[in-house]
Amino acid sequence: MTVLEEEMILPNGSTLKNRIAKSAMSENLSNKNNEPTPLLIEVYKKWAQSGAGLLITGNIMIDSKAIGEPRNVVVENRKNFEILKEWAESVNGTDTHLWAQINHPGRQAMEPINRDLKAPSAVPLKSGGRKDGSKKIPIALNESQILAIIEAFGNTAIILKDAGFSGVQIHGAHGYLVSQFLSPYSNIRSDKWGGSLVNRARFVIEVYRKIRARVGKSFPIGIKLNSADFQKGGFSEEESMEVVKILSKEGIDLIEISGGTYEAPAMMGKRKKSTIKREVYFMDYIEKASKITTTPLMLTGGFRTTSIMKDAIASNQLDIIGIARPFTVYPNIGNEIFNNSRINFNTKIKKTGVKGIDGAMNIIWYESQIKRLGKGKVPKPDLNPWLVFIKYSWLILEKKINKKRKSSQHY
Repeated sequence: MTVLEEEMILPNGSTLKNRIAKSAMSENLSNKNNEPTPLLIEVYKKWAQSGAGLLITGNIMIDSKAIGEPRNVVVENRKNFEILKEWAESVNGTDTHLWAQINHPGRQAMEPINRDLKAPSAVPLKSGGRKDGSKKIPIALNESQILAIIEAFGNTAIILKDAGFSGVQIHGAHGYLVSQFLSPYSNIRSDKWGGSLVNRARFVIEVYRKIRARVGKSFPIGIKLNSADFQKGGFSEEESMEVVKILSKEGIDLIEISGGTYEAPAMMGKRKKSTIKREVYFMDYIEKASKITTTPLMLTGGFRTTSIMKDAIASNQLDIIGIARPFTVYPNIGNEIFNNSRINFNTKIKKTGVKGIDGAMNIIWYESQIKRLGKGKVPKPDLNPWLVFIKYSWLILEKKINKKRKSSQHY
């Protein structure tokens, strides 16, 4: 019977010291030039002491012209190599892995801070699919642009490896670019990058192969993958299973399962009745996926109770427990799980009562808690949601102003 404290040996031979992982969350803690900050590094120093075997960073964008949020870190060259090294060194002395999640937002880039929105096809988001609420029609990528993005994934990965990160994770879920290519809802291309699942999966396969070619066989590469898009005409559970088989055959080291997009946010919505008792969102999927692959599986979404985590690992249907939001309120969560000093890690936030604002609060309230940790403060469970919203709105406005200033300098 597997237990949470047990080591996990990945296909490439790397070893995670236990079965608890911090899944990626939106951090929004770069400076105005999208560079890592000391604040961000301090957060990871704190989480490095949490007892978790694996920490996965929030979105690191591969292109400064395609940013999901105003303060995403961007790594497209070695300009900030020294501060990246400091970030990677935040886990020194702990035996904890620090993996960088790398991403391109595609049509989910925020319109106020991006000149153009690029996507597999010119299919706009439904209202509410981005925090700015825009339904702007994206520009369909051409062949050379697709190949350039694939190259950019590889470039970012090798920079992060050289800086000292112990692995990378491709963000292939939640409606970002990789997910957009996989979904027949957002990918209506008729060339080799669209149509059949084989063609729609070509992009993620080529991204994986490019990264592997750059970082070598011994460096861990994972992916965050949707179990389904949960929207009509989207990426289905059956297709997701096929992609799991394909990536497993390619040799990927860890597959993290999530689900939904920002148009249909299953990762933040209500759970099925069949999963409420088991607490987590996508356990039904994991039970099926564990029968078709020997690649380690990580499940994120809903884990809050120590006993549920222990039972899930003991079932041998998944290998890693992914935890996200509780890390913002319980920064010592791994140790508390292992020493049984806390049995429940609930995270209930205050709401404004305004539907549109409260939808964004599912992300930006937790970003504010992360920022508190970076400042050396303790989490604040009663943090005022209106204050959070006002500060975030200012960040968007500030980024928009900076973008206009840069544009005017070219004339």
